[in-house]
Amino acid sequence: MKVCVGTVTRHPEDARIMHRQIRALLDAGHEVTYVAPFTDCNVTPAPELRAIDVPRAVGLHRVRAHRAGVAALRRGARDADLLLVHDLDLLLALPRRRPPTVWDVHEDMAARLDGKTLPRLIRRLEARAERRLHLILAEQSDRFGREHPVVPNHTYVPDALSKPSGDNRIVAIGRLGESRGAADLIEVARLLHPYGIRLDLIGPADPHIRPLLRDAQRSGLLDWFGYVPNRHALRMAEGALAGLSLAHDVPAHRDALPTKVIEYLARGVPVISTPLPRAVAALRGDGIVVPFGDPEAVAQAVLDLKADPARRHALTARGHARARAEFHWPDRAGAFVAHLEAWAGAPSPVAARSSHRAVPA
Repeated sequence: MKVCVGTVTRHPEDARIMHRQIRALLDAGHEVTYVAPFTDCNVTPAPELRAIDVPRAVGLHRVRAHRAGVAALRRGARDADLLLVHDLDLLLALPRRRPPTVWDVHEDMAARLDGKTLPRLIRRLEARAERRLHLILAEQSDRFGREHPVVPNHTYVPDALSKPSGDNRIVAIGRLGESRGAADLIEVARLLHPYGIRLDLIGPADPHIRPLLRDAQRSGLLDWFGYVPNRHALRMAEGALAGLSLAHDVPAHRDALPTKVIEYLARGVPVISTPLPRAVAALRGDGIVVPFGDPEAVAQAVLDLKADPARRHALTARGHARARAEFHWPDRAGAFVAHLEAWAGAPSPVAARSSHRAVPA
């Protein structure tokens, strides 16, 4: 099977796209064409891929990326058995003549936006995509009218842990934004600094958060590494006293499982999380739950862990064992590939349109 995978908004090393889904397809013997912003993200494509470079769609600067995406998808899908896209942007760039097409729904974009007009337009685009395309979901959602396969954001869980939990460093992996607790993380770093505990932030930041992080780093409160490919970020997290997941109680997060929670468990890092329902369900007591927006409670939880090595080592062992049993991506990879193989053998549900324009999803 030949699969064309496309993104113009996400990093080419995105863990879900490159290191889970594409890797599963390659391991199953399939050929992959990957449309992604390699140059803009300073990434060299893996040699086993057929790579098509496009500009990255960022903020309001998306027209050039859209035009390039139209041409790239047309080229990539020409001899493909299946087209797999990961962005709302690419739903508006789909070529008229294409194989069966799948939209991988990563997150609820409409829930992240203020106002009424844009979220309403996104909902209409989602409904249209559901009628015309195959969908796979990162997590169960009630915003779609039909059932769709769920391909969760599980991770690679090593057979054994390489580093024990230490006592002088905490970490937070993932995008840094206001609703993801960026300000809380900075305050936690300030509270723990007198105790010799350093905070490592590993991930990109929203534009208005970056000056706060730079100031905190210049003050010696924390180290902010920016974007790091997921497999390297997880290695950097190993041996930390705790992994923090401080997302706020907002609609975009309320029904989501922060991937970092299971990544910390997988790498033997004790977890401190806010009480999002799915995070609490995933931890099942093998972590520490703190109130929303309460840096003092987070700092105290860290100090308690530092003072109790037996407790943190117990959390480490139990969390790793359960992650290996429940959240190991290779256990899910076969089902993901099987869905794509089945759809590639089916006729496309999309009706033909004028050859002079792309088909909106």
